[in-house]
Amino acid sequence: MMGKILDTAEHLFSRHGLYGVTLKDVAKRLGVHHTLINYYFDDKKTLFDAVFARRAVVTNKRRMKVLDEYDKATEGRPSVEGALRAFLDTDLDLYIAGGEGWKNYAALGAQVANTPEWGAEMMDRHFDPVVLRLIDLLKKALPDCAEEDIFWGYHFVTGALMLTLARAGRIDKLSGGLCESDDFVAVKERMAAFMTAGFLVLCGAARPSGEPDAAAGEKILASRTLTR
Repeated sequence: MMGKILDTAEHLFSRHGLYGVTLKDVAKRLGVHHTLINYYFDDKKTLFDAVFARRAVVTNKRRMKVLDEYDKATEGRPSVEGALRAFLDTDLDLYIAGGEGWKNYAALGAQVANTPEWGAEMMDRHFDPVVLRLIDLLKKALPDCAEEDIFWGYHFVTGALMLTLARAGRIDKLSGGLCESDDFVAVKERMAAFMTAGFLVLCGAARPSGEPDAAAGEKILASRTLTR
């Protein structure tokens, strides 16, 4: 019964959020009296926390294992893309192979990550160790990069990841059906490579010959504006 309660609550929370679901809603969808839910959980927030923690443990353990194995295999000389793939692809594989339950959890995680009043604390508590392990590998891969740029780079990575996990459907409409927001296979094929390029440019590690740097680009744009 506990598993059914968590699955049902996860489904509802992923669509309506913490404030849009009651314990009675969970009970109704399960087809039981709400007192049964109260037997296991004192209140809605306790249930929400249990739902969130259940899969966080799984994805954190998997990613930490893969990050550690990758670091060892590269003898402490990881690449940016390798580190990102260990972190991103390992997580995306769960959403690809795990069925609707894992996709519901993905959407729930996106909600929590974008809820400042209490979501940040939940993300800190559950995910800081694995995120900092990724940061450690990125620092090794980019030893000359300013530390703040590595943290900003991660910030941009996680922003794109959370938008993807939300499965909001916007890219479906914008692309006229060329892309589907729940196509995590397509995301896996592209995201790490895309983010790698961002890190390399941000850290000055890759700029094609003849390409203007950011300052030069700003001067070009400014001159074009002034001549209009």
